[in-house]
Amino acid sequence: MRRFNIALLAALTLSTALSTAPAQAHDRTPPPGLANCTATACHFDVPPGTYDVTVRLGGESAASTAIAGETRRSLLPETATAAGRTVTRSFTVNVRTPEGEPTGPDGTPGLDLTLGGTAPALADIRVTPAHHARRIFLIGDSTVCDQPGDPYSGWGQQLPQFLRKGISVANYADSGESTVTYLENPLLWGTVQPLIHPGDLVLVQLAHNDKTTNEATYRANLETLVAGIRDRGGRPVLVTPIVRRWFNADGTLNNDIALLVNGLGVDLPGVIRSVAATERVTLIDLTAQTKALVESLGVEGSKALYLYNEKKDNTHTSAHGATVYAGLVRDALVARHLLPEDRVRVG
Repeated sequence: MRRFNIALLAALTLSTALSTAPAQAHDRTPPPGLANCTATACHFDVPPGTYDVTVRLGGESAASTAIAGETRRSLLPETATAAGRTVTRSFTVNVRTPEGEPTGPDGTPGLDLTLGGTAPALADIRVTPAHHARRIFLIGDSTVCDQPGDPYSGWGQQLPQFLRKGISVANYADSGESTVTYLENPLLWGTVQPLIHPGDLVLVQLAHNDKTTNEATYRANLETLVAGIRDRGGRPVLVTPIVRRWFNADGTLNNDIALLVNGLGVDLPGVIRSVAATERVTLIDLTAQTKALVESLGVEGSKALYLYNEKKDNTHTSAHGATVYAGLVRDALVARHLLPEDRVRVG
């Protein structure tokens, strides 16, 4: 187990105590901080909501720190600091119950953060309510959700690390869901729709499990989701699904399995594109983007994006693949002016 430098921790503890004395004298409780942390994790006893987290990373030795939280969400990418130096970083996090998939276990109450990286060093931390943060809701399936167990990871689980303070991700994607089941389950659409506020972005990627949904039903379900988001003042964004890693002999992905043409012959990404055009909804064509990327990497190079090596799985992504695909979503949101450039992390 990695441990803080004892002298540094003692100095920080004393500094924190001195700096908070005036606030205590005026009956103001200081925000939760370093006292809530061990060498590898932090726990903050806060109710569900949206919170800004500001950290100071580094210390006497060279360090490299990443932060994850709740159900394996990547909240801050690995950040290197030179010996004797510190840097300050901030992000905004959504705390909810259940903390991961909406149909999964509740998880632990409050906000839990995990310190990772090759040599983590946390010098200070503050958690405060985020009163004016923008929210990105995610509606999707297992390729998007906060996957509970390694080595699986959804792209929505990796998206928060690309966002700076002021924007949170509320991931309501759930494994195994189709447009039919998502709309029917009160833990899914019945829960997320009332939470949408005016101005919230709502990204919808549902297709992988619509294997027997006919075209008319699939189109109507997408239109229902779009209308329901707009009724709440939210801004819908339709996202075509990531491809399955299923190559033809010529090294292309031009087949029904890869491009999600279902068992009834319905071109699901094609219907999404059509609904986006008809309903004047912003479209992120993740099918086209991931197809181009997977083909460019080839049969061998693309294995690392998926769980082929670990599980012989060509549908679900590794943490690496989910991070790459989350970067594509970030880039698309910026290109369509749905996120300001100064609120995203590059790289």
